Amino acid sequence: MDPNYFSSLYPSVEHLRNRTRQRLPRFVLEYLEGGCFSEINLRRNTDEIREVQLRPYYLREYGGSDLKTELFGKTYDAPFGIAPIGLQGLIWPKATEILSSAAYKANVPFILSTVATASIETVGEITQGQAWYQLYHPTKESLRDKLLKRAEEAGISVLVILADTPTFAYRPKEIRNGLSIPPKMTLRNIFQMMLHPTWSFSQLRAGAPQFKTLTPYIPKGTNMKHLGIFMNKTFSGRLSPSRIAAIRDKWKGKLVVKGIVNEEDAEKALSLGVDGLIVSNHGGRQLDAGQSTIKPLQELAEKFGHRTTLMIDSGLRSGPDVACALACGAKFAFMGRTFMYGVGALGKKGGAHTITMLKRQIQQVMEQIACERVTDFPKHLVK
Repeated sequence: MDPNYFSSLYPSVEHLRNRTRQRLPRFVLEYLEGGCFSEINLRRNTDEIREVQLRPYYLREYGGSDLKTELFGKTYDAPFGIAPIGLQGLIWPKATEILSSAAYKANVPFILSTVATASIETVGEITQGQAWYQLYHPTKESLRDKLLKRAEEAGISVLVILADTPTFAYRPKEIRNGLSIPPKMTLRNIFQMMLHPTWSFSQLRAGAPQFKTLTPYIPKGTNMKHLGIFMNKTFSGRLSPSRIAAIRDKWKGKLVVKGIVNEEDAEKALSLGVDGLIVSNHGGRQLDAGQSTIKPLQELAEKFGHRTTLMIDSGLRSGPDVACALACGAKFAFMGRTFMYGVGALGKKGGAHTITMLKRQIQQVMEQIACERVTDFPKHLVK
């Protein structure tokens, strides 16, 4: 696949989303797009990013723009990457493999979720060890150590530990749909699958999506009814200083904590030796009454921007959104749903198309406001 592939039929995320909505069964689309409770925070995330304004300079000498961004000693070709999403293979078959391959070829980071549908080893091979890995914290230290060892052996360069999922979310749409792997064969779900034969036949060819990284630890013969019980017993999402310290002692690569939104947590994480923070609220899927990510980012950037590598995810959908996040103090941005709309609309070509689309959008913003380097975006923020 050409890493610069672009389809003029889908020049925006809205076009990709509209096509994805035509191709996916409703219960799958609701898993991808849904938030918790009334989805207030889901909307707030994007709405408040769109309130940020940038100041252009039209009479300055301007030498052109460069999207290249240095992060943890590596130079990437754009200031964004692909955020971790669980059950990617449910949304579109082989989505994890498609996106990790596209990210590697385009030289942007891909973060693999613990509950993705491709294993650490598979993604490590696809990305030649350039992927990042997001760890859901196991209840048992022995499983934690096994996952860390596998990540290290797969060449994973950056470990991301998750802070913003201390409990399982309450998502009414998923509850109503009876979401499981494979999807429950309710009459409603069967009818929806019949209306979307391309998705259904693609899933049949690919086989039922599974938590491939966790497969060695799931007891043989475990049916789907008991898989949820296994997950509840196996993982405890709440981080603590002692848990972070233990991982810091064992992990020799770069360590990032994702889900930080206040100064107290940021200070604790940095005191434990982490290398970076991702401001996140899990895409609005955990705390409906929480803040958007853009406001905490601005507050944290003022105090910690010079001390650590500050990044953001949740709510960003487009190139202009990335530009606004960078202007507010983020050094790097991650997006999840945008890339899933890419593969939902275009399948194997979706990853490359979405990366190219976002790069073009950011390039246009930089040229419009006379921003030559990614690190110059804060100079264009209207305060």
